[in-house]
Amino acid sequence: MRSIKLSHTTQLVNGTITLPASKSISNRLLLMKAIGGFENVEIHNLSNARDTQILESILNKLPYTKTIDVHDAGTVMRFLTAYLNCLEGEWTVTGTARMRQRPIGALVNVLREMNADIEYLKHEGYPPLKIRGKKLKGGKVEIDGSISSQFISALLMTAPLFAEPLELHIKNELVSKPYVEMTLQLMKQWGATHEWKKNIISVSNKPYIKPSEKVFVESDWSAASYLYSILLLAKEGEIILPYLFANSLQGDSVCVSLFEQLGISTIYTTNGVVLKKKDNLFPHSFTYDFAKCPDIAQTLAVCCAAKNIKANLHGLQTLSIKETNRIAAVKAELGKFGAEVLTGKDFVEINSSFKARNKIINTYNDHRMAMSFAPLALCGNEIEIENPTVVEKSFPHFWNELKKIGFTVT
Repeated sequence: MRSIKLSHTTQLVNGTITLPASKSISNRLLLMKAIGGFENVEIHNLSNARDTQILESILNKLPYTKTIDVHDAGTVMRFLTAYLNCLEGEWTVTGTARMRQRPIGALVNVLREMNADIEYLKHEGYPPLKIRGKKLKGGKVEIDGSISSQFISALLMTAPLFAEPLELHIKNELVSKPYVEMTLQLMKQWGATHEWKKNIISVSNKPYIKPSEKVFVESDWSAASYLYSILLLAKEGEIILPYLFANSLQGDSVCVSLFEQLGISTIYTTNGVVLKKKDNLFPHSFTYDFAKCPDIAQTLAVCCAAKNIKANLHGLQTLSIKETNRIAAVKAELGKFGAEVLTGKDFVEINSSFKARNKIINTYNDHRMAMSFAPLALCGNEIEIENPTVVEKSFPHFWNELKKIGFTVT
């Protein structure tokens, strides 16, 4: 399917949305299950996102498959780069053209310090990689925390396989810190012990302890952000989102407080949350540092532009190395609606004069571009989303869920 057309005639949204399970939690649990050798542990409500399916398929085929294609799954590339170096065997790890442009040198350098045998097959610092796995020594190493928290999570989760305990020194500002905290909390539930003092994380190399036979994955707060945006741009409505909880491990649960500022209330129930509009009065300006939650920055950028809220979104230094350069993509697509957008390497500033228009939204093979711009169909004009199947990466049934709350999708 090359594109879909999206519209909403009433601008009233009411209904219950089935969110995908957390991809971040699912992928971490799958890797820890493989590291621990817990074949009989059943992970309930595992994400059906393409990234998770890719990781699960690869792990099920190890150690017999020798050429591994992670496609466009960045988390899978980072996690497997650490894990495969701890297994006996030899592998070639590759991905899409965009994946081969996403840097991995910082992680490779740390693994090499621990005696890993990794070869770049094309360009220094980038996939594809040739990995010859063996027992890594662990010990004291240093990594730049400003590039990707996934590098750090990959090292932490594989620490039980090292010959010595891991002492990881983090230099520079740690981006997406909640994802590292999520990793450590999940590891703790599986018996791993750690200590985090200032910029040093120490992890024991004792094996994981088998958890209960059933492990449950909560719904994805990143996906929930698009429903918050939809309700914000609607005239009226109420949306129910099951399996979201107040004590979430996910950093993107901060969207509760962010959207509270913009007029959306979150009511917790025993089964999830209910979203309600407080009023139709919006602030004149909005400022936030997204260094800890970069995946919801696009959502807020579109909301602010559509409501003509002057916005300064910063802490976006990781967005240029995602599925696309998200800073440039947001500027280009909001510009189609007349929004004045200023950008730099780590910020997006919106001084909007937004106009509802029939426009084609380019997604740049980025699932979050498709979903963050979809709510603009509530602004009075039909919009067209090209390459809509990109949502399969994290929210495969997204377009069908929109139909439940009154969207026309053709």
